[in-house]
Amino acid sequence: MKSLALNTAALLLLAANVSAQQMPEVTVTSVGSQPSSAGPEKNFTGSVRVDSRFQATSPGRAGGGIVTFEPGARTAWHTHPLGQTLIVTAGVGWVQQWGKSPQEIRPGDIVWIPPGVKHWHGAAATTGMTHIAIAEALDGKSVDWLEKVSDEQYQTSTSRTSTK
Repeated sequence: MKSLALNTAALLLLAANVSAQQMPEVTVTSVGSQPSSAGPEKNFTGSVRVDSRFQATSPGRAGGGIVTFEPGARTAWHTHPLGQTLIVTAGVGWVQQWGKSPQEIRPGDIVWIPPGVKHWHGAAATTGMTHIAIAEALDGKSVDWLEKVSDEQYQTSTSRTSTK
């Protein structure tokens, strides 16, 4: 009887230990713990910096980063298979859906870009802009990059649109 009780207690302790080892833990990535990276020239026009890049671990699919655009800087046209959320944190910028007028964005604005919608976003011509970008990956891919927004497209679109 004593042996059965000891074996049962040992099994319970072992099960508790295994269970504790498999419990997921909260992860904090401290600001500045990752190096900044320049936005690649093939996907951006102008000076763009990406900080605090993150990617969820499975089963999560969300990833993103903090993106800072210097005045006049912008993304190329692109789409997201599961959409994208932008949270503007500083400055003034623009977001434009293909075939539509650009929309001005400012701190506190939250932008939802539906899946598959061709768009670009970036800073105003004379003011930089920072946003948090979040997108989910589908089959490991969260963005499909397309052609660049030409200087003419940028200037024509943003100069004829009034600000908020």
